Amino acid sequence: MLDLVKDPRLACMNYIDLSSECTSMLEQQTRDKAWTGDNVDASTCVVSLDEHCLDEIHSIAILTQKNPLPDLLRSPDQFDIPNLRTIMRTIKSRLTYGIGVAIIDALPMGDLDETQATTVFWILGQLVGHPVAQKWDGTMLYQVKDTGMPFGYGVRGSYTNIELTFHTDNAFAISPPEAVGLLCLRPALSGGVSRFCSLYAVHNELLQKNPKALNRLYQPVLWDRQAEHAPDKPKFSFAPMFRFDGKKLLARANTGLVRKSYERAEFEMDLELNAALDCVDEMTNRPGFHFELPLERGQMQYLNNRDVAHYRSEFQDHPEPAQQRHLVRTWHRESGQRTYDSV
Repeated sequence: MLDLVKDPRLACMNYIDLSSECTSMLEQQTRDKAWTGDNVDASTCVVSLDEHCLDEIHSIAILTQKNPLPDLLRSPDQFDIPNLRTIMRTIKSRLTYGIGVAIIDALPMGDLDETQATTVFWILGQLVGHPVAQKWDGTMLYQVKDTGMPFGYGVRGSYTNIELTFHTDNAFAISPPEAVGLLCLRPALSGGVSRFCSLYAVHNELLQKNPKALNRLYQPVLWDRQAEHAPDKPKFSFAPMFRFDGKKLLARANTGLVRKSYERAEFEMDLELNAALDCVDEMTNRPGFHFELPLERGQMQYLNNRDVAHYRSEFQDHPEPAQQRHLVRTWHRESGQRTYDSV
């Protein structure tokens, strides 16, 4: 449920309180997804590529080099890759039924150049879900690197080296991606640590210990759309951070962006929301509630963007531009259109 508004003061706030329905979410139904970092062995998130998979990757590289074509026109059906298909089925199953985080270790970067690695990443990601636009202009393959621009309105944190607090990608969107993929072409000199936190666990602890805060997060909050919209469209949206459709939890999270949205809109945040955001920040940053998993050169990371919030620490880059941190990102969504707004 999302409203687009030109003036946040005019937004309809007549939403039904859904949090009471969540009392029917049995522990058995959410046990696998409501994990905490203390209960996760991060090494089990890593899936290794055997020699058969590596052979198929080399085959993709050879065929694509002999037959030039833009990456966006390439699909898995153009290649004989049964072993890689098996790996990607495993990844998709872990995102759907497991803890929602998986890393493939790793593309043979000694044999592939960065263009070939990106092509392989694009092809394999389609076995997780349909790639969708990551910007309003239709960008499909998104370059994650420090551009030197200061973080601010219209400049995403992924274009900087700043700390990115726990969030889901595109939390302010009409239809956020269901899954996120990352290929590490080059890691940072230092920092850039990845952390992961279950939003089911956040939700269920609030349900048990602070239902008032959870109730507020089931009501809409203000999101700044970060200039990712047509020039004549509203700059703000209202949507709840949590929604339960009777079968699964649907979450969007970014407490820092919510706070900045109210500041930019010059719209006073209610005390209940401020307190609820504080609870989420405390919980997600609590030792033992999240876990860390580095992303190294050639590795591909996939996560469930509706179940899992992720974090990136501030990083320091290499002085030489050719060695600076560079990741490639894809977004995936099974429903709707492949356009940014999915409409």
